[in-house]
Amino acid sequence: MNLGNKQFVASFDVDAQQTFTPLCSDELPVPDGHTIVEELNAQAQLAGWRIGSKDAHSPHAIWVADEHHPPLQPVEGKHVDVRWPVHAVPGSKGFSLLPGLPEPAEYDFFVWKGIELDMHPYGACFHDLSNKLSTGVIEFLHFRQIQWIVLGGLALDYCVKTTALQLRSAGFKVIVNLAATRGLAPESAAHAKAEMGNAGVLFIARSSDLKIVS
Repeated sequence: MNLGNKQFVASFDVDAQQTFTPLCSDELPVPDGHTIVEELNAQAQLAGWRIGSKDAHSPHAIWVADEHHPPLQPVEGKHVDVRWPVHAVPGSKGFSLLPGLPEPAEYDFFVWKGIELDMHPYGACFHDLSNKLSTGVIEFLHFRQIQWIVLGGLALDYCVKTTALQLRSAGFKVIVNLAATRGLAPESAAHAKAEMGNAGVLFIARSSDLKIVS
């Protein structure tokens, strides 16, 4: 797949944090989530811009699961949906990006999301679930006339999917690199791929399937 000039291509590392891998098995481990670093770095070499995001959650958020409120149980709130285990707490191991990725300050644009106690967004483009409060990434990409965005990160069936759909709605051509992402569960990952495909998101097996003009 030929993307043209790399200055119009952005690579996006969505929530590629240790919290979503077996490196933090008591948080929200995605099977083999820690194995995507090489592909994330490879796809970044084909892009003129590298974007990243992180979940940043308080252990006191209203959606946190506990012994009385199990994970995936619905929770009331305008910008939350279900409960999750404590994860991605700033300052913790899980909050850190995967070993081998750049530090956040080395990216061209970086998003921290889910900081508020009553907000749990999945996509990296908006802070709220109604897609009204922008994180600024869409504006950053439009300003630089980015046409193509190559996505990877964690997890395919949640934050990667939602970010891809948000970017498609904003008019970008979106490619998900399947070698640079992993799903939390096979059924939900398959459903996510179908939903993205219906929205016009494209898929590649690995970054070597892409070609650009330097």
